[in-house]
Amino acid sequence: MPDSIFKAAEELAKRLGISRSALFTKAVTDFIKKHKNDGVTAALDEIYGEELSRLDRILQEMQSSSFPDEEW
Repeated sequence: MPDSIFKAAEELAKRLGISRSALFTKAVTDFIKKHKNDGVTAALDEIYGEELSRLDRILQEMQSSSFPDEEW
């Protein structure tokens, strides 16, 4: 770890009143949460990159006709 980052982490931990270990634990936990679903997004992108994701025209017309006409 570069000295500048280590020093900044040490200063932040001191300012927050927590240990450096607690700061690193929180940082890694937040990083894991942020990237938890990266694989899901990539998999969905791959699937929908190959498959059409729009409704069939006839099915769309049938669904639309099943709703009553209403004024807004």
